[in-house]
Amino acid sequence: MPISTAEFAKRAAIFISLALTPLLVWLLFDVVLIVTGAVLVAVLLHVVAWPFRKIRMPRALALAISGLLILLVIAGVIYLFGSGIGKELQDIARRASEGQKQLTDLLQTSAFGKALLSHVQAGTFSLPAVLEGAFRISASFLVGVAIAIVAGAFFAAEPELYREGLSLLFPQPYRGGADETLDYIAGALRLWTLGQLIDMAFVGLTVGVAVWIVGLPSPYALGAIAGVAQFVPYVGPIVGIIPAVLVATTVGWSALLWTLLAYFLVHQFDGYVFMPIIQRRMVSVPPALMLLSIVALSELFGVTATVFAAPLTVLLYVLVTKLYVRDTLHEEVAVPGETDVHPPQ
Repeated sequence: MPISTAEFAKRAAIFISLALTPLLVWLLFDVVLIVTGAVLVAVLLHVVAWPFRKIRMPRALALAISGLLILLVIAGVIYLFGSGIGKELQDIARRASEGQKQLTDLLQTSAFGKALLSHVQAGTFSLPAVLEGAFRISASFLVGVAIAIVAGAFFAAEPELYREGLSLLFPQPYRGGADETLDYIAGALRLWTLGQLIDMAFVGLTVGVAVWIVGLPSPYALGAIAGVAQFVPYVGPIVGIIPAVLVATTVGWSALLWTLLAYFLVHQFDGYVFMPIIQRRMVSVPPALMLLSIVALSELFGVTATVFAAPLTVLLYVLVTKLYVRDTLHEEVAVPGETDVHPPQ
């Protein structure tokens, strides 16, 4: 069916805007990371404050309690496990170096191993160096984190102010749709963040218990690494198992086999049982799309971009589904975050 000139112009404008988004991200990558971090901080504050808002507590008080609870949890973790996990991380780095050397010596005993080792050593990957680098924090990184936290607190305190400000950038006839789209994005990020926090806690706890049963040293740190790595879907679990494999290598081949089996069972249960239950109420992005987005952003902007690849993918998925597939093509599709667009004010 022929479309009108206005409809064609609308579709073309949306398509061009979406096409130019990667260029804008490329030019303002550091700013995009800080803004993404600020939005996640605001979302986290609202997620924790949600139960208090459900009982009609004033927003300012609910957010204040939310921030205080988050700080207390962080302080409690540092107080109870901080020094212990710090020592365990150092032990993991030491054992990982030993395990890497043992695997290298083993590969040197066969022609296939030598060929594989030559390809691996062509790169610059070293797990101990990665673990040590994780403790080196630059001043610019700390400034970025501080800006993200402060901006996130402002976003959380007055979301309508920034929502209306963004809405004013659009012509009057499109402001209603812009407001609705922003609500969908906020709802999708809220549900995604809650789902990820639950999944990270589940994986960190189960992996910690599993490696403790296997008998690996430093189970708290290995569980913490697995839980934090879970923040990056699909890629994170692969990265999270590497320290455990290298540590298990220093203990013995039996421990290595049991460790691989334990991680396999944990992630199989998480992927096929636990996460599907969570995603019934949370946000689910097609797995292939999420994985390809993570790989693409990592290739374009480096490892740092991988951390925020998932929330950026959720945001873009909402924009394309809502603005193009539903509003422009008029297809009846579900939009992520659609059921969570009216949080208590």
